[in-house]
Amino acid sequence: MNRLTSSSIILAVGIFTGITASMTHDVFAETQQIKASSLPLDDLRAFSEAFTRIKNDYVEQVEDKVLLENAIRGMLSGLDPHSSYLAPDEFKELQVETSGQFGGLGIEVTMENGFVKIISPIDDTPAQKAGVQSGDLIIRLNDSPVKGMTLGDAVKIMRGKPGTDILLTIVRDGEEQPLKIKITRSIIKVTSIKSRLIEKHFGYIRITRFQSKTGPNMKKAIAKFIKEQGDNFKGLVLDLRNNPGGVLSASVEVSDAFLTKGLIVYTEGRVADSKMKFKAKPIDVINGAPIVVLVNGGSASASEIVAGALQDHGRAIIMGKKTFGKGSVQTISRMKNKGGIKLTTARYFTPSGRSIQAEGIVPDIELSDVKVATIKAKNSQLKEADMLRHLKSKTETKEESKEKKEPSTTKQKTGSESKNQPKTKTLQTDTKKDEPLVSKDYALYEAVNLLKALSIYQKLKKTKK
Repeated sequence: MNRLTSSSIILAVGIFTGITASMTHDVFAETQQIKASSLPLDDLRAFSEAFTRIKNDYVEQVEDKVLLENAIRGMLSGLDPHSSYLAPDEFKELQVETSGQFGGLGIEVTMENGFVKIISPIDDTPAQKAGVQSGDLIIRLNDSPVKGMTLGDAVKIMRGKPGTDILLTIVRDGEEQPLKIKITRSIIKVTSIKSRLIEKHFGYIRITRFQSKTGPNMKKAIAKFIKEQGDNFKGLVLDLRNNPGGVLSASVEVSDAFLTKGLIVYTEGRVADSKMKFKAKPIDVINGAPIVVLVNGGSASASEIVAGALQDHGRAIIMGKKTFGKGSVQTISRMKNKGGIKLTTARYFTPSGRSIQAEGIVPDIELSDVKVATIKAKNSQLKEADMLRHLKSKTETKEESKEKKEPSTTKQKTGSESKNQPKTKTLQTDTKKDEPLVSKDYALYEAVNLLKALSIYQKLKKTKK
């Protein structure tokens, strides 16, 4: 083993200094005896040749450090869209991202056919406010074509000093011409959890991104619901739309909050550390109340872990559109130069053994992207109570009897008297503020309706028992 390591080091030194020609015949003879699983000699010779040619003949002098760093980037970016080399400043920035605050536009991106594809815009960020959508393809950054850039190159251009502008040229399905969207960079502060009571007795929790504190913050929001509602708390909408993922452990903690037994997710890879199983603890924080999970094409990675786990266990109904389909795990390793390697090391699987990679989670109930407008009827529909000589209800009969016993003391007003009386005011409603939920968010409206139905069904089951 030591002998093999020694030979590999000699070979590497030769490559990186461009002097492989000076290697002795003994070294190559020894290398030929190495097993097929070792470094491929012919390919390393080609690498050495390219390195030497660039170093000697390129139009401008390039430092060895830059060439080697670019070689590492190329190795990783050629594997898949999610593996990459992180220079020291990029590695530091990634650590900041997972804590919840970073600079930029507020979009989660990947590469597709040489272009930058938007997985999803992050809530309340410049990109989302500018109208960027999940699935958009960025073809230009300012005047620079994206084709030919690495994902890291594109991200560097998009990031910049807060307050500065960038022009994105975007291709979007359904649009005949590319769209130009101007966005002002800012410090991105990601609020992982947003929560509120919706309608009566139903909780709404939106997870924008999975971060280290997402699980505890979600549990706090649920505890507040239950404290306010008590036994009247009847269900939860968990909104994972346009959630690009994040920390694996956070998705496990969120899933575990609603499951009482069994697998949550498991991962499989080539090395021992990549083979993991996560199991649920026997506590359901909402005591079996029904859950509807909203997803769409921007729901990826950690979002799909949660949706897949709750779906497989029959703990929630998944509603919306098919998810993104990122079923791989990336491990970030720190390097001696204070940079890092982000490497795909495993695939994850739902409890039933489904791989989500390039497949996604198919909702139990699929919803189309629709816009619903409320229509005010010009004439109200005729009802039984409006018909002449209709039979009186018991309530009407009692009220009429009461009126006879307590006659009205209202007098006929003169013109002068009526001026002094308070006039009935017609309330002017703010159409935006008072816009019905069905118009503001059709998917959420459907989720709430489904929760109501599930709640009624649960009550009926208890009554029969």
